[in-house]
Amino acid sequence: MSAPVVLLVDDEEELRRSTAQSLDLAGFVVRDFASAERALDFVSPGFNGVLVSDIRMPGMDGMTLMAHVRDIDPDIPVILVTGHGDVQLAVKAMREGAYDFMEKPFTTQQLADMAARATDRRRLVLENRLLRAAAGKRDDLEARLPGRTQAMIDLRYRLRAVAATDADVLIIGDTGTGKEVAARALHDLSGRASSPFVAINCAALPDTLIESELFGHEAGAFPGALRARFGKFEHARGGTVLLDEIGSMPIDLQAKLLRVIQDRAVTRLGSNDAVQLDVRFVATSKADLEAEVAAGRFRADLFYRLNVVTLRMPSLAARRDDVPLLFLQLVTEAAGRYRREAAEVPPSVIAALARRDWPGNVRELRNAADRYVLGLGATPAGEAIAGQGEEKLAERVAEFERGVIASALRAHRGSLKPVYESLGISRKTLYEKMQKYGLDKADL
Repeated sequence: MSAPVVLLVDDEEELRRSTAQSLDLAGFVVRDFASAERALDFVSPGFNGVLVSDIRMPGMDGMTLMAHVRDIDPDIPVILVTGHGDVQLAVKAMREGAYDFMEKPFTTQQLADMAARATDRRRLVLENRLLRAAAGKRDDLEARLPGRTQAMIDLRYRLRAVAATDADVLIIGDTGTGKEVAARALHDLSGRASSPFVAINCAALPDTLIESELFGHEAGAFPGALRARFGKFEHARGGTVLLDEIGSMPIDLQAKLLRVIQDRAVTRLGSNDAVQLDVRFVATSKADLEAEVAAGRFRADLFYRLNVVTLRMPSLAARRDDVPLLFLQLVTEAAGRYRREAAEVPPSVIAALARRDWPGNVRELRNAADRYVLGLGATPAGEAIAGQGEEKLAERVAEFERGVIASALRAHRGSLKPVYESLGISRKTLYEKMQKYGLDKADL
């Protein structure tokens, strides 16, 4: 495992530089940032280190930064640095998941000792995840892209196979299928996991600033360019660039992007010197790029350059059997986020959800789980799900059936053969009912 990293965030430059130097002398790999937004590019579920951040900063403050980090991986230790008057705020942060806090003024040795304890804990978390994966238990990728249907099993297999390479990848899928989740997984499972993951929304870049944002510029390159500035491609050196919804990129810029991908070099605006790039490109698209090429809206040469490996994200309609298990998992996650007790989901509700169309795919299903945990119903307007109040007898029968199957699974320690033999049903029927009720033999 690589050396532990400390991400240090503080808008006070002198204090940040001196603290970074001291931590470097203490044996840490230190990356320091004046703003929280830049530090987030280095945070991923595979991050091997600790985040140290001041609480009060312009823009995104330390508390908001911690919330974003915990959304990515709640096991990443966050140490917050606080002024004398912010101790109560820091204690509140501890209750919300901070690893610890350090009150100013502090000695660098105190911070180094605290960071060492935090990185030791992080190392144990990552080692435990690897051991669980080696033991055949549900690994991190299955937690991110859950599903037992063949489409998801095949997707995870292909993703693991290509993640270890530096091949550029094109990810195709409808809105809400998890294209960015797959892209982050490619990064985290690769040798680039400790380097930046820079996501670029090609549909949201302003036309007037798009080249400056991507390629960077030299001082004086255009009115208002007072200082030289790295572009996003340079910022990602050593890591991964996600070109999100690349089909939305203007056709004239596609030619320049093609040159960057071919040469693995970028030239800032106002400069003639090329800067070499060590990056991996991952592109996503909800549109069929072959059709876009045929329509003249996307360059064929760029398509073939990006299309080294293609991963296709299945829609929920193509893996409807995953809906019950996925919804129960999303309900559990939502309960954790909202600090609520995990809500019981009646089998009739699960069955009704499995029959519904989900044009927004996993994103829409996640919203439904959030609403259910908040007591607003699983549908956008909060209306009753068909069958929820009409099938009381069916609901009771289903709950009884689920309980009998769960008890049998526990009694036989998850071994399926004695379960279906004792219940007098076929293996196929048992599997279908486990899918329907969201039962996992590993949990029982």
